[in-house]
Amino acid sequence: MNIVALCPICDSPDQELFMNSVDYSVSKESFSIVHCKSCGFHFTSPIPDESNIGSYYKSESYVSHSSSKKGLINRIYHWVRWYSLKRKVALINSLSKEKSVLDIGAGTGHFLKQAKNSGWNVTGLEPDGDARSLAKSVNNIELLEQQALYSLQSSSYNVITMWHVLEHVYHLKKDAERITNLLKPGGSLIVAVPNMNSYDAKFYKEYWAAYDLPIHLYHFTKSDIVNLFRQYNFELVETRPMVFDSFYVSMLSEKYKNGSLLKGFLTGLKSNWLAKEGSYSSQIYILKRKSN
Repeated sequence: MNIVALCPICDSPDQELFMNSVDYSVSKESFSIVHCKSCGFHFTSPIPDESNIGSYYKSESYVSHSSSKKGLINRIYHWVRWYSLKRKVALINSLSKEKSVLDIGAGTGHFLKQAKNSGWNVTGLEPDGDARSLAKSVNNIELLEQQALYSLQSSSYNVITMWHVLEHVYHLKKDAERITNLLKPGGSLIVAVPNMNSYDAKFYKEYWAAYDLPIHLYHFTKSDIVNLFRQYNFELVETRPMVFDSFYVSMLSEKYKNGSLLKGFLTGLKSNWLAKEGSYSSQIYILKRKSN
């Protein structure tokens, strides 16, 4: 395990324990989330070594890399994914008339397949070999290995997307700088992450499924996204909710508590009902480079 001595956003060493929780999906090991006393960011520490963290993803319940439809939660997930893909492509269509998109953490390529069908030139990066194989066999999308991030040509893409990926990035600031440099002038960066300021996060506390320790290395709020990307001269231009996430996360959280799926559904509904700008369970952040 590696102790994260400095805040991944502001580099401050001043931190305190925020919460202990458990890897409910794979190892059942206990992990800690710490709070930066300087900028307020929350991050997992200590974390598995980069060469070993892949073992914590090896679970059938990690549905983003699975085609399994076993169980109610997985069936709901796959229906929501079908609907959400259409919304995601509509979003990128609204952001650029020139259609070149890079999807980082492309999983099994479902989003890129939908984008390609909508006329986009698509490139995708994915660290997991099994996911890349499924992308090829299921969706006919050829994905690059994650390390190709540093061999792509700068200023190449009109849109870059990271759908629930930034919380997994091992070298946060280094990769964020590289990613922003890959955008063409006027291009848009889309980052979707869980939001620990949401009602369901505060309700479930250490059982909140979107903490997803230890594979979620960071636990974002809206202000964290602003603080991170302003370092690369990017500004937040729009925030959109991902309203389905509260239901999925709340039902999975109830599973961890040995509670009922119905209670999870109702908690997800309440989370959306109470949410205001900046406080949904998961949110989409649209960022652009400042004109000056």
